[in-house]
Amino acid sequence: MQFDVNHPVLYLLAGIVVLVVLAQSVAFLLRAWKRGKEIGMPMDKLRRIVISTAVFTLAPATAIVISVISLSKKLGIPLPWMRLSVVGAITYETPAAANALSAMGLEWAEITSLSATQYVTVAAVMTMGIMVGIWLVPVVGKKLIGGMISLEKRDRKWGEIFSASLFLGMISAFLGYVFSDFSSVFHGDTSGLIPPLVMLVSAAMMGVCALALKKLNWRWMNDYALPISLIVGMASAIPITAWLS
Repeated sequence: MQFDVNHPVLYLLAGIVVLVVLAQSVAFLLRAWKRGKEIGMPMDKLRRIVISTAVFTLAPATAIVISVISLSKKLGIPLPWMRLSVVGAITYETPAAANALSAMGLEWAEITSLSATQYVTVAAVMTMGIMVGIWLVPVVGKKLIGGMISLEKRDRKWGEIFSASLFLGMISAFLGYVFSDFSSVFHGDTSGLIPPLVMLVSAAMMGVCALALKKLNWRWMNDYALPISLIVGMASAIPITAWLS
């Protein structure tokens, strides 16, 4: 029997994980509501908090749905749905899947179907790889934050430089992935320009959102800038790919 990345059993397994995550969310919501009543918060204020939180949750949820759709063509729906419902992000999932396939001698862009072995390998890399961060937080997180706070107390300027350096280091890792095929341009293959151009379009859209927030005082843009930039960037990939391929 041919392996199917959208088999009902995979939906069942992914659904169980998602239900556990949803159960945790509901449990914390109920505990927060109960605690709010214990400390004397007015009911109307509690309702406003719940409604506003639910509304602004739509912003990151939009980005997650788009990410699931973009990954589903290669990996089916169950695996991306499960991963992005827990601690996943498309900035990690796509490189992780591509690296796993590359180790098996396959190219992400050329994949049309996966065997059971390939699927399990990709799923293992995507799930077990991201768990390293979960294990490291309780081990080094407290010590790292304590060191950063201590550095800021001694020298605020160097503390800010250190924080910015950590952030730039993370961004640099993803920039390497964006520009990994850029050298093909020097050999007459312009497809290596596609990821950088899509990135520039997304960055420009983020700049427009920032201007709207600053000049027009659209505070809601602070929560929706990411999904808007993501949607515009992904949409721009269609004409850019048609132009350069």
